[in-house]
Amino acid sequence: MRTIPLGTSGFVTTRLGYGCMGVACGWTPSKVTTEDRRKGREAILAAFDAGYRLFDHADIYCSGVCEEIHGEVLKTSPVMRREIVLATKCGIRFGGDPHGDSPGRYDFSAAHIERSCELSLKRLGVDALDLYQLHRPDVLGDPDEVAAAFTRLRQAGKVRSLGVSNFLPSQVEAFQSRLPFPLVVNQVEIHPGRLACFTDGTLDQCLARSMAPLAWSPLAGGRFGGNSPANGDPLVAAVDAAAGRMGVSRAVTVFAWLMRHPSGIVPLVGSTNPARIREAATADAIAFDREEWYRIYIAARGEPMP
Repeated sequence: MRTIPLGTSGFVTTRLGYGCMGVACGWTPSKVTTEDRRKGREAILAAFDAGYRLFDHADIYCSGVCEEIHGEVLKTSPVMRREIVLATKCGIRFGGDPHGDSPGRYDFSAAHIERSCELSLKRLGVDALDLYQLHRPDVLGDPDEVAAAFTRLRQAGKVRSLGVSNFLPSQVEAFQSRLPFPLVVNQVEIHPGRLACFTDGTLDQCLARSMAPLAWSPLAGGRFGGNSPANGDPLVAAVDAAAGRMGVSRAVTVFAWLMRHPSGIVPLVGSTNPARIREAATADAIAFDREEWYRIYIAARGEPMP
């Protein structure tokens, strides 16, 4: 795959990244079997062998088991650690943490950020994270407190670059105003079924600040995956029409459609099927012309351009 700068981090990554949310084959740690772990390791290795060089985690993915599985791979494949950009996220706390009546919430307190980082480092078996992201905006998040925590982590060599996820442009600006170093990514949901980032200033801000937009759920949770008929879904039908004209799959079409945007969207491929992981990588070779791109965009809008 071609490479692209990861914002202003100094890291270079591939045009598609690998999202590790599914590598534990579930969300309940007690239900993860030895076979599930084997399949997870196989998926990570398949992505690496297919050329992916950005691997994205979060501390909540199967309550850390996904990070553990990747740590198992890194122990047996030291070359992988040298060649990939290793990313994870923090800031979401499930209900019951730390007390039985604690609500599900977001937590940008310095104590939680720094503790989460230490736990992720331990599970992954590494000394430093290449990219550390705030997962979802904490309404009570204090930019000064976050800046202090991030600064300590950077100075300690535990985090090399920082980003956010699911932030609106105004939230990016509020936190960036207190940081002495740049936020290098904003990871958001982007796909033909969710056009908000094209119109709410998110991608404009990425262009203006040279931030990398990472696209989670680029296939809309499976809406644009697979080969089943469109079944009356006009947007899927439009994607299928473009896919037919280009001679590629529906999923590859959507990945390539996202990458056509000048902000340099990096779709995060989440399949754990090695064949689909390899197929997705071929999207890097697909060139969308403007007319084809706009056919899908207009179908997604549900009305002509104004």
